[in-house]
Amino acid sequence: MRIPRIYLPQPLETNSEILLDARSAHYLAAVLRMKPGMTLVAFDGSGMEFPGTLTDINKKSGLVSLGEGRNPGTESTLETHLGIGISRGDRMDFVIQKSTELGVNIIQPLFTEHCEVKLDDKRADKRRAHWQQISISASEQSGRVIPPVIYAPLSMEQWLNQVDCQYKFLMDQEQHGKLEEITKPESIAFLIGPEGGISDNEKALAKDKGFFGLNLGPRTLRTETAPIAALSLFQYLWGQ
Repeated sequence: MRIPRIYLPQPLETNSEILLDARSAHYLAAVLRMKPGMTLVAFDGSGMEFPGTLTDINKKSGLVSLGEGRNPGTESTLETHLGIGISRGDRMDFVIQKSTELGVNIIQPLFTEHCEVKLDDKRADKRRAHWQQISISASEQSGRVIPPVIYAPLSMEQWLNQVDCQYKFLMDQEQHGKLEEITKPESIAFLIGPEGGISDNEKALAKDKGFFGLNLGPRTLRTETAPIAALSLFQYLWGQ
């Protein structure tokens, strides 16, 4: 049986006892049917993980005795920031999940000219919390120890004005840049549009802000496919 991994939103220390939050306790007790004496791995987003043993568990709370912390080496050496137009349905959930598995560090949902999703502040906060939980679950499953940060949605112009990485890529089928021209970076940002793509005005603005045009081949990729292809390529070339 695979040892379960759980994210706990509190500082963890070697040889300590931790009270489980309600989400983690319910997951371990009701979903995995774990009992006292069973083992797990806990992490808190610090870059370390801790082997643990359940000493008490029910559907609302539990106690875990932690062992010595360790760095499993599952975080990429390449820092990646994804700016992506908000898409409809479960496409955005899929992007969050798979990008987390592929090592992304920051995801910035964007309102763009062709974005069909409208969110007021209250709904945007709820969606951000939902996406953050998806990234945490994907981190638990994939062995990561630092879940990516999911920021509240911004306009594309706001993000372009503030994103700060060594290299910035505009991912678009009409672009002609080649990665052979790029030396190994420590950090990158890449921009992907929603279902309707990125407008000509947005492309011009991105290039004005230092984004390098890049395509992923002659075939048109869906908005949920492009981040997977791009992250896989970047990690292969410059990360893990």
